[in-house]
Amino acid sequence: MKKDFVAKTLAETSSAIQNSVFAGGFADRDGLMQRLDPRIRIVSLLALLIVTGLARDIGVLCALYGLTLVMAVFSRLPLFFFIKRVWAFIPIFAGIIAIPALFITPGHPVFTVLSFASPHHFGPFSIPKEIVITAQGAASAAMLVMRVATSVSFGVLLVLTTRWEKLLKALCVLRMPEILILILAMTYRYIQLFMRTVEGMFLARKSRQISDVKLTEDHGWLASRLGVLVGKSYRMSNDVHLAMISRGWSENPRLMNDFKIRRIDRLWLALTATLVFLVTISG
Repeated sequence: MKKDFVAKTLAETSSAIQNSVFAGGFADRDGLMQRLDPRIRIVSLLALLIVTGLARDIGVLCALYGLTLVMAVFSRLPLFFFIKRVWAFIPIFAGIIAIPALFITPGHPVFTVLSFASPHHFGPFSIPKEIVITAQGAASAAMLVMRVATSVSFGVLLVLTTRWEKLLKALCVLRMPEILILILAMTYRYIQLFMRTVEGMFLARKSRQISDVKLTEDHGWLASRLGVLVGKSYRMSNDVHLAMISRGWSENPRLMNDFKIRRIDRLWLALTATLVFLVTISG
């Protein structure tokens, strides 16, 4: 049966909550990345991200992307889930930039997409007689897509293998501004909370709906619920702030540091430094 507006939104919200909870379980597995100290994890993956951004050879980028897949396997992440989580977003963002590069980059033509009898001019714009894909354009597009895919893969690998609280604690130890860490922590926590609130709103609406309603009525109800959600978020922010002050909040977060550098952390850091050096000297 065709889902209505409320059912679709309820299904998508529930799916987002389930995916978030499901992805959070990977951080507790006994894998390669999970065994590393979170500080070493962040520093090493940041170094690999910088190398990925500086790489100028498609072979190097492919090798780095292959490294992310190997790391995902040894971290006991489902490979298909990992690949899907990365490539689901790349066509939307990288494709918008990469596709025009196929045609506007000058070079040797390898494939003719369209051919006209003569060029067309529209004021300051013009369409050439032939729209072709050039070898240089294809290489540039491939470089961009692989760079984005590799960078996103390293980021996803860090997020999936590190519990959120440990990630924030590691950032604090690495001298990231405390106020920014506090904002990130509360944002993450209350996004989850308000997603469940939205799910409850739509579930209540669906459970009381006995017949189909017009789309305009659904849109009106949605507008009213958005207002209710804004009001709830405002009241909750005040309540949380007052609760923090009543419990001794002094605007300086205190985090217990129980991290310890072990032999595996030193070995991984040495391997990462060696890889960064080899990629750098290779151009």
